[in-house]
Amino acid sequence: MSNQSVTAGVALAGVMAHCGGSPVGAVEFLVGVIASAPAAPEPYAALAELWQDRRSELKEGLEGDGSLSAVLAQAYFLFLDGDVDDAVMALGSVTGVRPEVAWGTAPWFGDARFLGVVSAEALAEACLRTLDYGHDLDTEEMRKRFAPWFHALDVVSDRSPVPESLAAMARLPRACGRYELAFALCDRADAVDRVMWTAVARASTWRAMGDLDQAAAAFEQALALDATNWSLYLDLADVRALQGDFAAAVSLVEQGLRHEPHEASLRAASAAYRARLSGSSDDLRALIDLAPELANTSYRNLLIDYACAGPELPRRLVAKARHIRKN
Repeated sequence: MSNQSVTAGVALAGVMAHCGGSPVGAVEFLVGVIASAPAAPEPYAALAELWQDRRSELKEGLEGDGSLSAVLAQAYFLFLDGDVDDAVMALGSVTGVRPEVAWGTAPWFGDARFLGVVSAEALAEACLRTLDYGHDLDTEEMRKRFAPWFHALDVVSDRSPVPESLAAMARLPRACGRYELAFALCDRADAVDRVMWTAVARASTWRAMGDLDQAAAAFEQALALDATNWSLYLDLADVRALQGDFAAAVSLVEQGLRHEPHEASLRAASAAYRARLSGSSDDLRALIDLAPELANTSYRNLLIDYACAGPELPRRLVAKARHIRKN
C-alpha cells in the first residue's frame, strides 16, 4: 500500500470513529490498513489515539472477540498499557493465522520498550503460536517476513537466556530454515545449564537438516539428561528406523514401553518396527488395531509403510494395512 493510500485509510478510519460513531469499526478498518502496510506507523498512531479517547467503548466492543482484527488491535493496546508479554503472545497468534503478512515489522515490535522488557517465556510461547497452523515457513519470502522475529530472539535470548525458553524459541527459526540461529539459541541455553529440552531442540534441528547421525547423538544426550522420558526413546527409535536400523529401533521402543506401557504411539511403533524386522503377521495385525488411536496421520502412515515392507507378510494383510493408509 502506498503512503497516500495509508494516509487516506487512516483518515477514513477517523471519520468512522468520530463522525460515524463506530470506534470498533474504525479499529477493524485500521487493521486492514496495517495488513496492507504492516510497517507503516500512521495506523498505529491512529489506534493509540482511539485507545486514549475511546478506551471504554473499545474494551466493551472487543471483549470476547477472537477475530484476527480484534486480536491484532488488542496486541497493540496491550503494548501501550505496558503488558508486553500478553502483547507478543497475541501477535504470535495473529502471525500463526496469517504468516504471509509481515506483522512483526510493526514499529512497536522492534521498540526498545518491547525488546528490553518482554520475557523469554512469553516470546517463546509466541514463537510456538506462529507455528500452530502448520504453514510452510521454509521459503526466502517467509524468512524476510520473520526477520523482526529473528532479531527479537537474538536480543531477548542474549538478555534473558532461560534454557527451556530458548529451546522452545529454536522451533521458529528451524521451521523457517534458519538452522544457524536455532543452533545459536541452543548454544546460549547450554552455556547457562544443560537441560533435556535443549538437546531435543538440537536433535530436531539436525533431523530437519537431514543429518541423522548428529540427530541420534543429540537424542542420546537428551536421554542421558532424562532417562525416564518415554517420548525420547520413541524419537531416537524413529531416527534409527530412518537409518534402517530396525533392531535398534525395536530395542529403544521397548525401553520406552517400560516407562509408559499404555502409550499408543509406542505400542504402534513397536508393532511396526517388529513387523519390518521379522515379517511378523501378529505385529502387523497389532498395528492395524492401533492405527485408529494415532492422531498424527502422517506418522501413522509412515509406520504402516515400514511394517508393510517386512519380509514375506501375507498379501491380504498388507492390503488391509495399506487401505487404512489411504483413509
